Amino acid sequence: MQPPTLIAEIGCNHLGDMEIAKRFIDVAGSFCEIENVKFQKRSNRDLLPPDQYDAPHPVPQNSYGDTYGEHREYLEFDMDQHKELMDYCTDRDMVYATSIWDAMSLRDVVTLGPTYLKIPSATNTNFELLEETCRTFGGKIHVSMGMTTRDEETQIMDLFRDHGRSGDVVLYACTSGYPIQASEACLMEIPRLLEAYGDEVEAIGYSGHHNGIAIDSVAFTLGATYIERHFTLDRTWKGTDHAASLEPDGMRRLQRNLAQAAAALEPKSSEILPIEEAQRVKLKWGAAAAS
Repeated sequence: MQPPTLIAEIGCNHLGDMEIAKRFIDVAGSFCEIENVKFQKRSNRDLLPPDQYDAPHPVPQNSYGDTYGEHREYLEFDMDQHKELMDYCTDRDMVYATSIWDAMSLRDVVTLGPTYLKIPSATNTNFELLEETCRTFGGKIHVSMGMTTRDEETQIMDLFRDHGRSGDVVLYACTSGYPIQASEACLMEIPRLLEAYGDEVEAIGYSGHHNGIAIDSVAFTLGATYIERHFTLDRTWKGTDHAASLEPDGMRRLQRNLAQAAAALEPKSSEILPIEEAQRVKLKWGAAAAS
């Protein structure tokens, strides 16, 4: 049994600072022993209508600008920076990926040729974006299913089938809250997605926004072979996602726990395991004498 692929979602927790972004990569790789990190790419002028772009941030204490648009631009890396981050990951035998929020960001990211990209829950019903992704991106397409009705889910999967790309899709069970309670994780979505699409998609994953690391191992045992968690270096930093993120020690322990869960799910290799032989002789009198 192989452990799931754990993805540390840095997103925009880097505070708009390239050196901090690189420190995220270093800590994820060397301390947490995680190979996959994920950022975000947005073209804010294309993504946001003018009234939202020019409006104040809804949570002013988390804002890095006078307006929501200024806040988003402050946290946005350009493509030269994304290329630098991808090269930085490659030099460390790590995998760079990014979520794409709009068509312009897709077109930019495609030029980098990452192994996979992510369609976040917020944009999974932007069918023009999905169609362009199918046509122009040859890698794996990860899709989160938070905030999504069953009818929308059917439309999404029909689109991937129509483009012959369903086999490249990783579907993530997800609840879009930051953070969520355990009762809101709804992990039984994982076997439901497996039953509905497991024979045609690449894999089923789980994108978690809960506190702690207990839920993720359950997600794995239910069939999620990709686990994605938000990652921060300090949960007290200013920003929306830090409160729903794991700090380095939590991410390191999660990686360890998932590896242990995979080992524990190995089938029994013999009726009496080697480690049991001495105990059988010592403790199981009648059976030991008869054998």
